[in-house]
Amino acid sequence: MENLNVLEETQKIIDRAPFREMKINDTSVLDKVDGRGTCDKCNKSRKYFCYTCYTLIVDKKIIPQVKLPIKIDIIKHSREIDGKSTAVHATILASENVKIYTYPDFPLLSADEKIVLIFPSKTATSVDSFFESWTKNNENSLISGLPITRAIFIDSTWQQTKAIYKEQKLRDLPCVILKGRISQFWRHQKKSPRWYLATIEAIHQFMIEFHMCAFNNYQQNQIVIKNEFGELSQLCLPYSGQYDNLLFFFKHMYEKIHSIYDHEKLYAYKRPLI
Repeated sequence: MENLNVLEETQKIIDRAPFREMKINDTSVLDKVDGRGTCDKCNKSRKYFCYTCYTLIVDKKIIPQVKLPIKIDIIKHSREIDGKSTAVHATILASENVKIYTYPDFPLLSADEKIVLIFPSKTATSVDSFFESWTKNNENSLISGLPITRAIFIDSTWQQTKAIYKEQKLRDLPCVILKGRISQFWRHQKKSPRWYLATIEAIHQFMIEFHMCAFNNYQQNQIVIKNEFGELSQLCLPYSGQYDNLLFFFKHMYEKIHSIYDHEKLYAYKRPLI
């Protein structure tokens, strides 16, 4: 009980400014957006982006673009409400590297790629362990590249996620799990603890862990990591917020919600921490 009390008090401190240590562009530029715009594809009225067509409504110059070293695919359940999902944030902010598919549509899973599913299956391993195992299995050969070139996320409620995971093409993929992290998502889900992350939080967390593992491997084993242009990858540099702008819209919306509602009174933040 004492440890839980310490955890709760620590989290209260973090909750006062959860993005303080992150390198996220100034989101106040979104406050200057006047009114709503019309999506060129579906002609629907939207504010910053169209969450149906995954296109920007505002001037792209004010929206940061995040370059990811791997591809990300998101499989969204058809019953997941588009306007409430944070998955679209990823495809808007990292448009070159992220694609969304609505179940039962699936991305084409190529045997030439090293694909993992972010899912807590019984055989799932941490990102750290996944890298360690790959390095060990290749220790007698010239190691190059990365053990993961593509990651798949499921965007849905927990019950919907289990239904999607029944697909054999997903069950055949190696699964990885993320380190514990407390969510700042304002959307309440019944019977879910606060370490159930919003999709964009999960992608951000995975990219941090992935980057740190790749950098450690580069330092310790001199693994060659290059980008698509043949240049030394950003993974050969320590993590310093390279993917924090994935939370650009998330941070803005979080602050909007908290300007209207008291953090302590929102049900989402009353969920158990463990």
